[in-house]
Amino acid sequence: MTCTFYSHKIGFNDLLKIIEKTIPNVIIITKNEEGSSIAEISSKEGLLKASKKIKITYRERETPSFQIPQVSDSPLTDNLKGLYGYIDSLPTKNETIKNLFLQKITTLNSEFSIEETKGILPELKSAIEQLALEFDAILFTQPNTIISKVKTQHFLDKNLELIIDTEGNCEIEKLEVFIESKYYDTPENEITTDQLDRKEKIEAILKEKNVKINKNLPCVESEKETTIRTPKEIAQRVCILGITNMVAFNSISGQEAFDYIKEHQLEEWVTPKEFEFLANPTEESKMYETWKCEGIYTLMWVLNYIDNLAFPNVLCDLNAIPYENYPVGPDKNPNDFINSITTSRSKEEILDMADLYYRLDWACVDARINQRNIEEVNPSIVYERHYTLNWLIQFRNQDWDDVTCDT
Repeated sequence: MTCTFYSHKIGFNDLLKIIEKTIPNVIIITKNEEGSSIAEISSKEGLLKASKKIKITYRERETPSFQIPQVSDSPLTDNLKGLYGYIDSLPTKNETIKNLFLQKITTLNSEFSIEETKGILPELKSAIEQLALEFDAILFTQPNTIISKVKTQHFLDKNLELIIDTEGNCEIEKLEVFIESKYYDTPENEITTDQLDRKEKIEAILKEKNVKINKNLPCVESEKETTIRTPKEIAQRVCILGITNMVAFNSISGQEAFDYIKEHQLEEWVTPKEFEFLANPTEESKMYETWKCEGIYTLMWVLNYIDNLAFPNVLCDLNAIPYENYPVGPDKNPNDFINSITTSRSKEEILDMADLYYRLDWACVDARINQRNIEEVNPSIVYERHYTLNWLIQFRNQDWDDVTCDT
């Protein structure tokens, strides 16, 4: 293997066009194998000379983006998470470049490798140089290749200069992190003052709490472009969560929950996954559902029944909410609670909290990728609250069952 390219850009056909321009008299045969596009490329210099051959294996993420998602959406995504952890574990003599390199890894969308399978193509180095520039790529290479810089495994930038090797050496002073504007949910030139102020404020909180900060994370949505769920929607959601939570903690059975929901005509607000849980509340699914108490706690904060949403290093205590204020119970009609709700916290407060948990969740994912403990917060608490807040701000217009927590 001569080298492996990683790029924010995608385009198997664009890659092949560069090969055709830089290597004369090429014959290209393409095929697909196990999710990868394969190009077998041969070049013959004359009738009496044997063909030289290379093989290119290309793959890309299922959904190109500007960040690595928490979910596993493709084999390449899993590989990038491993790559991030590997780079983070390396020693470095240039911390700034290493941090920029880690940021660049989160933006990658494609990977392709070049392997010489027969003979040595004299134009191959020129082709590699052109590919690196056109794709704004980073290259992983072994020692003793036509582009190697050192005698250990190492990474090169688009100019084939050393970013980092296994001993932490570095030969560059800057590394650009390029992101195509089409991958932004909000174009960068439309970022508002309230978004930037919020990001700065939340990063100051994280610094005080000694939580790792990724300065490259974008802002959450602006107040202007965000529509918070209505107070009634929030009240309905917290009631259903309260009912499923009683089943999770064995206070009532799944059938009793069904009867309670039907009696008070709440079926419309129960999601398909919640119906599935109530129909078959296994011990494993109950354990998962118990974590939804953090969602209840978050929503009760939004509805002003909790003064402060405590920092997520200790589990919430729903018993601290006075029973008369709690939405559901054996002798309660949830509709009384729903009909009593007319207001919720301000959009500014909710977006502040959404921004905080977005950045906290990134720190948790970063720690998990790099196999480090994160002592400042409980990752499960962070995830559940992030999930709930994303539903509140209608992130990507997703329904409760489909909420994602991108970091």
